[in-house]
Amino acid sequence: MTTIPTYPDLRGKAAFITGASGGIGAETARWLAANGVRIALNGRDSDKLDRLADELTELGADVVPLPADNTDAQALERAHYAAEEEFGAIDLLFAFAGGGTARPAPVEETAEDDWRSAVDHNLTATFLAIKAFLPAMKERGSGAIITMASTAGRGPSQASPAYGAAKAGIILLTQHTATEAGPFGVRVNCISPSAILTDRTAANMPELVRKQVAAAHPLRRLGLPEDVAGAALFLASASAGWITGATLDVAGGRVMR
Repeated sequence: MTTIPTYPDLRGKAAFITGASGGIGAETARWLAANGVRIALNGRDSDKLDRLADELTELGADVVPLPADNTDAQALERAHYAAEEEFGAIDLLFAFAGGGTARPAPVEETAEDDWRSAVDHNLTATFLAIKAFLPAMKERGSGAIITMASTAGRGPSQASPAYGAAKAGIILLTQHTATEAGPFGVRVNCISPSAILTDRTAANMPELVRKQVAAAHPLRRLGLPEDVAGAALFLASASAGWITGATLDVAGGRVMR
């Protein structure tokens, strides 16, 4: 079992996590809860959010589930206000929502609906989350935002061109926002994972494929949600107080730059 690191400066802070229904978002919530962070769980699957909230509450965490579609600006704003009513100022935003229907295909064979789905559920969802939470952080003069990209956004890959373009857009959006928000004391960084073995991945990736994908990484294994959660906590903490506009490749050596 992985030992969760402790960042004393995180205790008592309030966080909002999009994409918290499962996978990386849910694991990040567990690590934040272990550090005494109060957490607003956001995602589209209300049942999964409720189960996670119950799990964390039983461990003594202060948690509220706030389901909302992150591609809907008004729904996200309502969740934002509800989080502030529960916890007061939100110190940390983890914009981890992603998804979409795009499947790998040549550019000319990519359906327009798949393109829009990938852009909306990844890039637009990240933009709307930042747009909702950044103004209050700038006004207070503090805060940290962590976004979620992918190795698919770091260069051509076997992922769909729509997904890759959306994730590359998140990286540039992160840098742009960091430049604007830095003078106000707000840090904005990005995590770019590769081949993370979430429950969904495990259910859809045969064992042989897992071994082949692991062999393509210098560390010779697939990533785990806790690998990304650890990076997320570091970037949110004061230990990363001199880091902004960075993209951290949690990729087992698959990306080196």
